[in-house]
Amino acid sequence: MKRVMFVGYGSMARKVHEMLPKNIVLSVVLASSRSAERIKAELGDTIEVITSVDELVEKPDLAVEMAGQGGLKAHAINILEKGIPLGVVSVGAFTDDSFAAKLADTAEKNGVKVHILAGAVAGIDGINAASLAGLNKVVYQGRKQPASWQGSHADELLDYDNLSEATVFFTGTAREAAALFPANSNVAATIALAGVGLDDTTVELIADPTLEHNIHHITAQGVFGKLEISMAGLPLAENPKTSSLAAFSALRLCCQLEQTLQL
Repeated sequence: MKRVMFVGYGSMARKVHEMLPKNIVLSVVLASSRSAERIKAELGDTIEVITSVDELVEKPDLAVEMAGQGGLKAHAINILEKGIPLGVVSVGAFTDDSFAAKLADTAEKNGVKVHILAGAVAGIDGINAASLAGLNKVVYQGRKQPASWQGSHADELLDYDNLSEATVFFTGTAREAAALFPANSNVAATIALAGVGLDDTTVELIADPTLEHNIHHITAQGVFGKLEISMAGLPLAENPKTSSLAAFSALRLCCQLEQTLQL
């Protein structure tokens, strides 16, 4: 029996919890002080709910962060200092170079791994493998309905009322995209870290009024040849802002605790 700790308990964590196999149990939830009592009432007495890693009674086999960049930055270092491996969903936090360096240094000093999860996109394993031999170009296109961009920096770049066709409104590096569009930063940062880095990965953001679903499109070229992936990802039914595939990538990491053969 393996035990996992969730950092955060929102819609993504609830879905992962619901789908955990019987031989892997959620033993601890690390929550914010404002949500701890509500989560305790929801989960009952069988699962420990804490607000600080120092409150841990028994060390879990794995911690999985699903709390957003703020939650990751608040708890990741302390988790690693306790010798607990950590899976990270909020990969956009790695655009903060000082935090990323401190995270890696702490993991190394304590002999544990930080697992960067693929999240809402596929093909990350192929991009990372290809990068070992050399990549010439990696481009990520994020295509969404205009309404999905509202409330972001796109408000200054788009005339939503007169948008009749697909429009590229941002082209820049993954680091620039993450800074200007933090809600899109996890995908851009994950692709960049797998491949040629934050400053050499090109990001194109597109508003398309003809879409039914968000589309992630990745192109990578290098010594290996050319890789091209296009995904129309569906959100969780419980939360339209959360990618179902991102939840399943966290579930996959949990399942690997008991898998002898791993893909």
